[in-house]
Amino acid sequence: MKRFACIFLVLVLMLSLLTGCASQSEEAAVDTPDETPAATETITMRLAEVHAEGYSTTMGNREFARLVEERTDGRIKIEVYPGGVLGDEKSVTEQVQFGALDFARVSLAPVTEFEPSLNVLMLPYLYKDGDHMFRILNGDIGNQLLANLEENGIVGLAWYDGGARNFYNTQREIKSPEDMRGLQIRVQETRLMMDLITALGASPVPLPFGDVYSALQTGVIDGAENNWPSYDSTGHYEVAKYFTVDEHIRIPEILMTNTKVMESLSAEDQEIIRQAAREAGEYQRTLWLQSEEESKQKVIDAGSVITYLESNEEFQEAVMPLYETHGAGYGDIIEAIINTN
Repeated sequence: MKRFACIFLVLVLMLSLLTGCASQSEEAAVDTPDETPAATETITMRLAEVHAEGYSTTMGNREFARLVEERTDGRIKIEVYPGGVLGDEKSVTEQVQFGALDFARVSLAPVTEFEPSLNVLMLPYLYKDGDHMFRILNGDIGNQLLANLEENGIVGLAWYDGGARNFYNTQREIKSPEDMRGLQIRVQETRLMMDLITALGASPVPLPFGDVYSALQTGVIDGAENNWPSYDSTGHYEVAKYFTVDEHIRIPEILMTNTKVMESLSAEDQEIIRQAAREAGEYQRTLWLQSEEESKQKVIDAGSVITYLESNEEFQEAVMPLYETHGAGYGDIIEAIINTN
């Protein structure tokens, strides 16, 4: 009997101890503050870029990522994917719009598929020079057009410099629109660019940027159009040595994100993102001017035949109908751009 009483007493004592431990655990769970609040969690985002490492836009993107990480004390990390590994410009623009991708740096051309009013910024022979273009982009006109873009789920963060675009081909020097006739010219996949080539008497061939070298090499196309650094960095000068400096169009480039991505961040982080993007844009433009001169000298040394037009009036006259078709409804904006000093 005494043995049974001892066992019963031990069980009671053990039960009391377990109950006390459980109560302490519950109190600890309630009273102990969360040591890793959501505000300190690291957010990793992706940024798509079609150009290779070392290209000015890629370097601008990396500067953007560096500034954001530094100013958020490492809370926001942006991984840059160069070389088109996440898709061509049209594809990544769609990915940003639908929220499948956080950031992308693209030419403005594919973005116009979502916001046609941006076409007005790409009309041929619209700007006096690069400085004139950036006065427009960073002023009231540029800001209003970016606001239109937000209605499509895309936030424009900064403008990058894409320089002036020129024609190059495998066949001959181009000195007049007549020399364009019969040529198959690669263009970006937009109606404006295809209509531009058609107006000059050539045939437009929409192709992804990464396919241009092999298409030139195999004769699928006769030529393309782009800026000096792109002509150089892609090696297109190796297979298309005739380069005509006509500066037919300046297509600004844009660093962009998704509206929901921005809305998911605090107001403070949104401002950090915007300011870092603006500074990265300035950084990229400085690099761009340097790269233009370097690329120009490189392709000349490699044997490219560079043709400077005495006048581009014939080209201007040929493309004037595009102002009516692609600038319809934006006459006041076009006039304001032309009249901006």
